[in-house]
Amino acid sequence: LNDMGRIDPMYQFSLDAYIDLFNLSIEKSQRSHKLDERIANLNDYHTYALSLVLLKTPNQRFVSFSPCLLPHPSLYPDLSLFSLHPSLFPSTLPAPGEWEDGCNELQRMLIVRSLRQDRVAFCVAAFIINNLGSRFVEPPVLDMKAVVEDSTTKTPLIFVLSPGVDPTGALLQLAEASGMSRKFHALSLGQGQAPIATRMIKEGVKSGHWVFLANCHLCLSWMPQLDKLVEQLQVEEPHPDFRLWLSSSPHPDFPIAILQAGIKMTTEPPWGVKSNMKRLYQLVTESQFTRCARPVFYRKLLFALCFFHSILLERKKFLQLGWNIIYGFNDSDFQSLMSLYLDEYEEIPWEALKYLIAGVNYGGHVTDDFDRRLLTTYINDYFCEAAVTAPFFNHLPATEHPEVFGQHPNADIASQIAETRTLFDTLLSLQPQVTSGATAGAGAGPSRENKVSGRGGGGYSQRLCHVHFRTAYTIAVAVCLCLFLCLSEVSCLLRPPQAYPSLKPLASWTRDLCQRVEQFVRWAETAHPPTLFWLSGFTFPTGFLTAVLQSSARQHNVRPHTHTELVKSLDTPTHSRDGVFIRGLYLEGAGWDKKNSCLVEAKPMQLVCPIPTIHFKPVENRMYLCPCYYFPVRSGDGGRPSFVVGVDLKSGAVPFDHWIKRGTALLMSLDN
Repeated sequence: LNDMGRIDPMYQFSLDAYIDLFNLSIEKSQRSHKLDERIANLNDYHTYALSLVLLKTPNQRFVSFSPCLLPHPSLYPDLSLFSLHPSLFPSTLPAPGEWEDGCNELQRMLIVRSLRQDRVAFCVAAFIINNLGSRFVEPPVLDMKAVVEDSTTKTPLIFVLSPGVDPTGALLQLAEASGMSRKFHALSLGQGQAPIATRMIKEGVKSGHWVFLANCHLCLSWMPQLDKLVEQLQVEEPHPDFRLWLSSSPHPDFPIAILQAGIKMTTEPPWGVKSNMKRLYQLVTESQFTRCARPVFYRKLLFALCFFHSILLERKKFLQLGWNIIYGFNDSDFQSLMSLYLDEYEEIPWEALKYLIAGVNYGGHVTDDFDRRLLTTYINDYFCEAAVTAPFFNHLPATEHPEVFGQHPNADIASQIAETRTLFDTLLSLQPQVTSGATAGAGAGPSRENKVSGRGGGGYSQRLCHVHFRTAYTIAVAVCLCLFLCLSEVSCLLRPPQAYPSLKPLASWTRDLCQRVEQFVRWAETAHPPTLFWLSGFTFPTGFLTAVLQSSARQHNVRPHTHTELVKSLDTPTHSRDGVFIRGLYLEGAGWDKKNSCLVEAKPMQLVCPIPTIHFKPVENRMYLCPCYYFPVRSGDGGRPSFVVGVDLKSGAVPFDHWIKRGTALLMSLDN
């Protein structure tokens, strides 16, 4: 437990807190007259109780895994090692030949880790189920009433805040259900609130109040004083009804003593659409169900709103295929004046509801144009006449597939690989760091610096450039200084431009740099521009395309709107009078049908695919507008947007809304 603090600063446990948990396990575990059964029951109860303590804290995914729907191994025949790679559930397949009997469960997991990193989480979940039981992978519902019963007057109850979730509403409902609504006092900490908070705690200790201090991370200067107040609780005898509730975002300066003495609870939204919908329905009271004059329609629309809210939250797990920018949709967005509109109109005002929900409540968070387009697509699907006439699902699966979000099954791969890497990095951080004092000898070969420098383009010589341009540069500076003395300060501040955005490692980045240099060297050596442009080689491709668009628009006297036409082959390159030919783009979130030149579903395990040569030219017609990004981080980097241009592509046999939900986009460069 002490090592858990390395994962998150809010993971802090004291020996006294552990002893209290062990005593509680002795009290609540099943009793038996047989010593062996009693010890087994105690160990089983205490192990699960300890896991519940960890599951209430932040970063739950490091200590538990959501339940996975794993098919039974008997459904699959004996397959070879290579067939494990494309399988959806390789952890359930028997290992080939002698590997099946010679490998234990952990060693099989290592094989899956080498072939399919995206399926390691399923292997870990199966490992936990087989050794501890299925309840250890099921995220428990936070029962705040049980937390109060298990706590004492000397135990702070700490909410670790997550983006988009506010525990105040649930805490108010608990106070009302517990008969403490009149004795419940809440205060949002900030500048000048420290004396009020101190007085509230002292009065609550005497009178038995519930004191809730929100946003402790905004008042860190007062935290030492709060630490002393919590320490006094350990020696005093507070009123039996007194409880101290705290909420704070994770912060390394939060007092460790308070964390060790308290019960920590995370406010992270539950995993999965079904769990999120259950949580949202708990926020709706019975009076809200009955106050509407049209309860049947209201309940169906409420279901649609819950499903819509859950889809928006869970879509974040698909990373760049989910949202270009991660938004903090919260429970306050869920509160809609739907009943007011239903009561005042004979027919449901769909357009007004859509604008209220997607344009005001949720749309106020969205800043990216393509994310706003996705939000509009979802609201049009879920809020229509079918929402009140068609029957809804009676049962929702515990684990939803990507198709629920309009995504391809491949969309899970990237997020699961990222989750696996985070898991391994976290486990490595808990291991002792071992450093080696061995150094390379004199005959160890060239250094990495020399290897990297040797990969650079040999066409540029700093000394040669200095000789050729020194005279012209000196004259230009002298003339400028004569005209404007202040330019001397500006010349001192001149520097090379910042590196272009890229996620490539050093080796791939160096190769990419050499290709960029070669493109411009070939262009500089010819009298005409290239027939085929490598768009990814430009530092500012948006400016290049804008210049091409404006030039063609002036030539043909048309409105400057970009249209793209994909060329199937370019065996005999010719200069285009209209626009330019572009190569080197990658399609993410879809596949490409070369025969029909349209979008199709991606093949299994195909995350990106190269797209043929594209002809950019200005025309008036429109198709599916596919965004093109500089690199996989669609939100940009360092204040520089990643979006380059919108590319019109044929949507194929499905409507263009299908590809909006898929998050289909073009990429100029990859991360490898």
